[in-house]
Amino acid sequence: MNRLNFFFKNSTKQIIFKNSSFSTSTNKPLLVEFNDGVKTITLSQQKTRNALSINMMNNLIDTITEDKDNPDLRVIVIGSEGKVFSAGHNLKELSSENEIDTHKKVFNLAFELMNAIIDSPVPVIAKVNGVAAAAGCQLVAQCDISICSKESSFLTPGVNFGIFCSTPGVALSRTLHKSTALKMLLTGRSISAEEAKTAGLITEICNEDDLNKTVASYCEDIKNKSREVIALGKRFYYKQLNLGVKEAYKTGGDIMVENLQLKDGKEGVHSFIEKRKARWTHGTN
Repeated sequence: MNRLNFFFKNSTKQIIFKNSSFSTSTNKPLLVEFNDGVKTITLSQQKTRNALSINMMNNLIDTITEDKDNPDLRVIVIGSEGKVFSAGHNLKELSSENEIDTHKKVFNLAFELMNAIIDSPVPVIAKVNGVAAAAGCQLVAQCDISICSKESSFLTPGVNFGIFCSTPGVALSRTLHKSTALKMLLTGRSISAEEAKTAGLITEICNEDDLNKTVASYCEDIKNKSREVIALGKRFYYKQLNLGVKEAYKTGGDIMVENLQLKDGKEGVHSFIEKRKARWTHGTN
């Protein structure tokens, strides 16, 4: 038994993904369903604990970005099959048997994947029902909204294997409280769903049986909003994180003026004044 298998067998609680409507008997890295505005991406390589291999990340990047200009796309949900949401990068690809170019490719793809989530014009929701480790935890932290079952747990155990989780730490340091992020990074200890919510990693916790219903309710809320307004707002949110507070306020004011010139910006104001339901165009003519 290798060290990673030992870790997952002995240090994490086993979670069963009860609510998946997808088959688990597949060699494809992803299962994709696009229905009623929601693209559901399911990590489906249980044998590798849904490791973010080169193949898996390439498929995720392509699937997240391929419909970005499709007005019918309103939300992306990333879930998983099996007892582990994702164990992180495939350590076989990071072993000394591989050339440094392979190592660089892994982390360049991780960079592209995180940027695909940031640059997606629609919200990306992580649906977690199990263990999210290392780059798998990074993936959860980078999503716009993260919803998990009560039994889920989160960790960055790279330090246990001589590989500090530097890139997961980028997402954790921008999402979690400092003390919790450093506890995870420096000790490799896992945190519970409750601790993850308190620290800011998780948006909402629910019972396992309610996970799909809870995620669907978030999707419905988002679908009831204007796609072009959501896209504008999400784009500014990530931009202002890198600005000083005074510049952020100035830029935010400019963005709100821009927002008011949009068709749906105008429609939203008029519908409020006229006390009626807004009729969104979502940026289309």
